[in-house]
Amino acid sequence: MRVTRETLIRIAKETAQERSYNDRNIVAAYLTGSLVDKPDPMLGGTADIDLIFVHASTPMLKRELVKLTPDFHLDIGHRARAEFKSPRELRSDPWLGYEMFAPMLIYEREKIFDFVQAALRAGNEFEGPAMTLQRCRRLYNHGRQIWIDLSDIEQGGPNEVSKYFKSLFHAVNAVAELSGPPIQERRLLLEFPARAEAAKRPNLTAGLFGLIGASGVGAETLSTWLPQWKEAFTAASGNAKVDGRIHSARVNYYEKAFRSMLESDHPSAALWPLMQTWTLAAQVLPGEDTAPWLAACATLGLAGGNFAQRVEALDQYLDEVDILLDAFASSNGLETSA
Repeated sequence: MRVTRETLIRIAKETAQERSYNDRNIVAAYLTGSLVDKPDPMLGGTADIDLIFVHASTPMLKRELVKLTPDFHLDIGHRARAEFKSPRELRSDPWLGYEMFAPMLIYEREKIFDFVQAALRAGNEFEGPAMTLQRCRRLYNHGRQIWIDLSDIEQGGPNEVSKYFKSLFHAVNAVAELSGPPIQERRLLLEFPARAEAAKRPNLTAGLFGLIGASGVGAETLSTWLPQWKEAFTAASGNAKVDGRIHSARVNYYEKAFRSMLESDHPSAALWPLMQTWTLAAQVLPGEDTAPWLAACATLGLAGGNFAQRVEALDQYLDEVDILLDAFASSNGLETSA
């Protein structure tokens, strides 16, 4: 079956029509993510459809994943209309702000988009330096707070390594959002170098790769990890407590993307999504089933006593991001953090 961007958009529209017909609480639906902002949303021949339903009242479900084929699935988010009431809060929200700035509206029962977007975009404030700095600071502060939780931990297990990745993810996006929307996990290492260049801090790319141990592994090692990753992912996907990203509908979504990156000129780009999802799976697996994950972490310097050293290095990386944001503030006549 030949699947194109247009095919996926059509499926999204049909889904919105069907759901809204059967659920009068749905007042609008829109698309976001790579299907909207990239001419080719495929990675390794796979893609998801990031579809958001807006409900008149608080929805009972926040997120659901619906398998279409082994390579394509719907990633459906549910939001209450009340989440869009304050334009000021939207402008300073690093995630929802960009989600609403330029989505693809595919269904609307009530006229809410014109008002919300007009308020969000009023006076070009959203993309101005003041609001940009606010969003980046929120990301940085979240990453720093997570680091504080890790700062006195000596050994890294699945929970600790997961927090480490989350702190670093927010730090990286605090840099990325200086020049665009936040970067999602699958494309993080593919797209961040350009964002670091735009911020005139190319050293932050090397720092990111260093913090996840990329220099110690190549395409061959990462390829040998894939079967172990897949076994852990599949086992964890049936656990009710696992992170929502670990779902049976997303096996090919990740695996084929990994293989595509491993066969490219930038094989290390696969390391972030591979280890992040493997860590999320390891969080809910029995201890004996996490041995391959632990061995991979040891290779990357994220296990045992090395974990404390990586947390210390993360502290220095966060400091570099803080310095960058202060420089951005100073150059735009804004208040610094000092």
